[in-house]
Amino acid sequence: MHINKDFQLTYCTNVHPGSDWETTFESIKKHVPEIKRQVADDRPFGLGLRLSNKASEELGTGQRLTEFRQWLDTNGLYVFTMNGFPYGNFHNERVKDDVHAPDWTTRERLVYTKRMFDQLAAILPDRLSGGISTSPVSYKYWHTSEEATKEAFDTGAKNMVEVAVHLYKIEQETGQYLHLDIEPEPDGMLENSEEVLSFFSDYLLPAAKVYLGAELDMDGVRAEEVLRRYITVCYDVCHFSLAFEEPRDTFERLAKAGIRIGKIQVSAALKIIADPKGNEAIWEALSHFDEPVYLHQVTEQIDGRVKTYNDLPIVLKEKKAFEELRAHFHVPVFLEKFGVLYSTQDHILKVVEYLKEHPVSEHLEVETYTWDVLPPGLKKDLTESIVRELNWLIEKF
Repeated sequence: MHINKDFQLTYCTNVHPGSDWETTFESIKKHVPEIKRQVADDRPFGLGLRLSNKASEELGTGQRLTEFRQWLDTNGLYVFTMNGFPYGNFHNERVKDDVHAPDWTTRERLVYTKRMFDQLAAILPDRLSGGISTSPVSYKYWHTSEEATKEAFDTGAKNMVEVAVHLYKIEQETGQYLHLDIEPEPDGMLENSEEVLSFFSDYLLPAAKVYLGAELDMDGVRAEEVLRRYITVCYDVCHFSLAFEEPRDTFERLAKAGIRIGKIQVSAALKIIADPKGNEAIWEALSHFDEPVYLHQVTEQIDGRVKTYNDLPIVLKEKKAFEELRAHFHVPVFLEKFGVLYSTQDHILKVVEYLKEHPVSEHLEVETYTWDVLPPGLKKDLTESIVRELNWLIEKF
């Protein structure tokens, strides 16, 4: 859905169950038409499609892709962005650090991503760009030595450059512009803008010069241009707020380095501000967000440096003194407070204000996927909650 001439707005369907194509499609048919009716009425409504590897494989069989495109057309829907971060099931079982598996050091991740780009190219409307967000190479603690870390970055960069070649060929053959959007997050191998800049300069660009030179007969300058066109960043507002980065600073640093923003995921983290009178009520409220499915890293800024605790139970057990903590829990974007807890909604508002001046990305995707694991007091009807999030964001523009 167009907010205006600059932005496409959607929500990510990773909020719905989708271990296979049948489950994915049934969830979409159950929720999306009503969401469209309430948000877009008679206007076309774009979708942020999440496909597991199994769902993607099954979508590619028989006439399913054609039938899906026909269903989209019939219902005034279209797909312009996809979530290719979680490879496997994303609901009703432990995900935690396995959300990164298989990572970018594997052929499985490469094959999955290229297949999804082929599927996106088949259903993307004319004259629209398309993107797929993906893991920030791997999970940091799977690579414990300097040598292992470098090897993971090397292999991940080469595999991403292979995707860039694939997207270059698609655009040459069809005119469709597609991009891979790398999504930094806490404890990923890329967590913040500094690490993104280093990955581009130390790994992606050198790999592009070698691989694109050999595969497409390009000189170094042209190879860099191609790499920067097809490999971009997914700016997840929640994740960058956990890095204690101000949106304007991040956008300007990346732009100065020639790195594009392929997608902005509109999301909010929990913000925990110390109470001078004591934090017992805070610890009690925070304990209700401790659940076993997703990783909920907690960050703290100390003397200008960000310290990350691997998961929420660590902080709940220590109950250490603090001034401000931020927790990786995608909470509803329309709420600023949760009792004695807060959210990083202020970062969303800063992003919106920046986008009004500098439309750095045309893809906006609301991503609150934790509805089924929220504390009982925050659980509402899913369709109603998604509509409320989208309308809240539209009002801010």
